[in-house]
Amino acid sequence: MSLPSRVQLIDVGPRDGLQNEKQPVPAAVKIELVHRLQAAGLTEIEVTSFVSPKWVPQMADNAQVMAGIQRQAGVRYSVLTPNLQGFEAALSTQPDEIVVFGAASEAFSRKNINCAIEESIERFAPVVQAALAAGIAVRGAMSCTVGCPYEGEVSPKSVAHLAGLMKQIGVQRVDVADTIGTGTPLKVQRALEATLQHFDLDHICGHFHNTYGQALANTLAALQMGVWNFQSSVAGLGGCPYAKGATGNVATEDVVYMLHGMGITTGIDLDQLVDAGAFISDFLGRSPNANVAKAILNKRAG
Repeated sequence: MSLPSRVQLIDVGPRDGLQNEKQPVPAAVKIELVHRLQAAGLTEIEVTSFVSPKWVPQMADNAQVMAGIQRQAGVRYSVLTPNLQGFEAALSTQPDEIVVFGAASEAFSRKNINCAIEESIERFAPVVQAALAAGIAVRGAMSCTVGCPYEGEVSPKSVAHLAGLMKQIGVQRVDVADTIGTGTPLKVQRALEATLQHFDLDHICGHFHNTYGQALANTLAALQMGVWNFQSSVAGLGGCPYAKGATGNVATEDVVYMLHGMGITTGIDLDQLVDAGAFISDFLGRSPNANVAKAILNKRAG
C-alpha cells in the first residue's frame, strides 16, 4: 500500500461549517476563527460565500469578513460564488480562489439550485472564465457523488459526466463530495475513479461528511488511491440542510490525528487546532463534534 507522505487540508468550517447555523455569528468571531486556523498551520481556508443573504443570511457579512482577515503569506483564501453577480461582489475582496458547485444528482441539482445539471454548468461557465481572466484560481465542488437524499445511490457514470462538464468550462480542480455522508470506502473509490477520467490526482480533493460515521474510513480509502487533498471542518461544524440527521463535515481534528498517526505530514499543530475548535464551539454553546478534540480537552481538564 502506497500512501502520500503529506496531505493538504482545506478547512471549510468558516463557510460550509457555519452557513446553516441558526444563531447569528458576528463577523468578528468568523475573522477570529480564520486567524486561529491559520495560526494552527492551515494553509487553505474556505472563508465565506457570496450568495444572496435572502437564501443564506449567515453569509451576509462576506465582504466584512474578507476585509477583516489579516492575511498570511502562503495561505489560500477561497470563497463560494454561485453566479456572476456573486463573483463580481467577491472580486473586490481579492479571494485567491473561487468555488463553483454542481451536483452529480439531477434531483439534488433541481432541489438545491433550481435547475438541471447541464444548465448549472452553463451558469458557471462565465464565472469560471471571469475568474481565470482575473488570475483567480477556480475549484469545482461536486455534490452528491455517492448518494443523494432524493435519488439514493449515485452512479460513477454520473460523477464522470459532471467531472467532464467541470473540466470543459475550465475548472482547475474538483472536490469529490459525499454531501449527505452515506458513502462507504468502495463507493468513494469508484467515485474517485470516475473523476480521474478527467482530473489527475493532484487536482482532486476528498470531501466527506460523517453522518454514518464513515468519513475517516472514506478518507483512508482515498489515501490508498493516492489522493492527498482533503476538506474538513474544524470541530466537525456543518451539515447538509437537505439530509435529515446529517451530522456535518468530518472534523479537521480527527483527520489530522489520524494522518499524524500514520506518519503523514500536514503542517498543522493539533493542539492549536483543538483550541480553534473549542473557540467556535464555545461561542455556539456546544462541545466540539470531534472525538479527538473532546479527548484532548477532557485530558486537559482532568
